Amino acid sequence: MTRQDGQDVLAEIAVRLQDCGLTVRGMLHTAAGETIDGATAAPAGGTLILAGHAGSTLWPVFSQSPEYHDRRPDPLDRWSRRIGKHIAAACGAQAVFPFDGPPWSPFLSWVQRAGTTFSSPIGLSIDPHAGLWHALRFALWFDRTLPLPEAQASTPPCQQCRSRACLSACPVGAFTGTEYRVEDCTDYLRRHPDSACMQRGCLARHGCPVGQNHAYQPAHAAFHMQAFLRSQTGHD
Repeated sequence: MTRQDGQDVLAEIAVRLQDCGLTVRGMLHTAAGETIDGATAAPAGGTLILAGHAGSTLWPVFSQSPEYHDRRPDPLDRWSRRIGKHIAAACGAQAVFPFDGPPWSPFLSWVQRAGTTFSSPIGLSIDPHAGLWHALRFALWFDRTLPLPEAQASTPPCQQCRSRACLSACPVGAFTGTEYRVEDCTDYLRRHPDSACMQRGCLARHGCPVGQNHAYQPAHAAFHMQAFLRSQTGHD
């Protein structure tokens, strides 16, 4: 494959993702023998393209999708699977998903290796521009080397943060800086269904000053909070 061919593939991926409200969230080359989907050992010279969103760019598309309206479980995962497999088939790649497992594919490790995000005090990855308001939906793995653009050096935003407001914003102190007390969080959400957390999204995310212009729209945030609570309580 020539360099121009590879650039054409990357350009096509970018367009197809944009049509779905998504974008490239990171790119990296895989090492020989690296596990891709929990089972596949990569040959030398593979390439991973990480797809996701910053802010609510996917919401207008996803909220109009059949998966969102069919009242079946896991609508966003099913939407992501459909979109990811369609783009992978069109571009000659294998689609890999963060919700397939165990064993789970190391999406957090991948995006940090790509230099796109960094660790934060509350355990979520932080983007220098979008803050805590971003997510990965799937990856496209190519068993060949694609030409990747030169990575732009970024400084981890939490290094300059003195307030650590993300740790103090939670109404029940579920984030300590060393652990996430998930039972304290879910108990509060269950007892306060009309709380700001449920209506606007996690207040720890809102406490971070980085990327607040990317904060999820209320309907988008509420969708994620409701899905999170169902996943923890086992209720549909």
